[in-house]
Amino acid sequence: MVELLKVHGSQNCFFILDQTKLNQELNDDELIALAQQITNKENGLLGGADGVLVVNKPVREGATAQMRVINADGSEASMCGNGLRTVARYVAERDGITSFKVDTMNASLQVRQQPDLASDVPAFAVEISPVRFNKEALPYNHLGHARLLDTPVPELLPGFRFSGIAVPNPHLISFVDEEGFKELGSLGKWLNGDNPYFTDGVNVNFAHILGHNQIFVKTFERGVGFTNACGTGMSATSLAFALIHPDQADFDQPITVFNPGGMVKTILHHENHRYWIELIGNATFTHKIEVSEAALHDANVTNENATVNETGEQAAYLNFVHQLDKPNF
Repeated sequence: MVELLKVHGSQNCFFILDQTKLNQELNDDELIALAQQITNKENGLLGGADGVLVVNKPVREGATAQMRVINADGSEASMCGNGLRTVARYVAERDGITSFKVDTMNASLQVRQQPDLASDVPAFAVEISPVRFNKEALPYNHLGHARLLDTPVPELLPGFRFSGIAVPNPHLISFVDEEGFKELGSLGKWLNGDNPYFTDGVNVNFAHILGHNQIFVKTFERGVGFTNACGTGMSATSLAFALIHPDQADFDQPITVFNPGGMVKTILHHENHRYWIELIGNATFTHKIEVSEAALHDANVTNENATVNETGEQAAYLNFVHQLDKPNF
């Protein structure tokens, strides 16, 4: 039997599969089929999820593990900040360490354990980098700009201003009033479907400024749709916040980022002519699941053929969220 974990960062939910524990690793086609099967929100395991986080042996010198992110639709994301926190906790507990590097598609990223956010709400900090602003990093075409930073883009929405930042996941960001959030769903669906501008799709983030070093972010995520939170989206939006509104956001100081699933902290850094971001938030394990390795290879993991045990951590996390003075747009 093999153990899976159902986990979340800010209620951005995933299953963790540690392939180093298998007799035979799943190939890419099997991983895609498994992700599509168990994450299905209608008939997947435990109500589905936003993706599968695959833990492999490291591929770069100095790293402890590798994380791959298979989205619910079977596509692969280059990074996932909320997911990386949960993988960091898993590897930390597996190997008995508190600070190390995890390989992602484009970089080895530093992760470290943090003090619990509340009783039974473990927290980790993860590095979000590299940061790029050029249009090729997102990519986009036919918008008339080589870079978007608080730029009017009438091709997308009249009256809205947009920023484009890759961290390395591509993010399109707009700061809006409360009414502006109504446009997020239709814009996100269009830009992640057949459109002439973002032909590879893009994560779309709408944000509202709440005060000094405080914002609310809602994301339509490429390959997923609306999520409770997007770690790289909150990180990219925090950087856009400081660059566009320097009187309201500080570098090297915690920024509180509320989201539909809870709250995280970000810390912006600019060192040696490069930007990088720390994302600090919960790493919650909600369920431990035992299933046969054959069921993984066959993409047939169900509530009937798996043994599921709740951890009790979700109640603690929800209690933490309920005590937040959290807006909801």
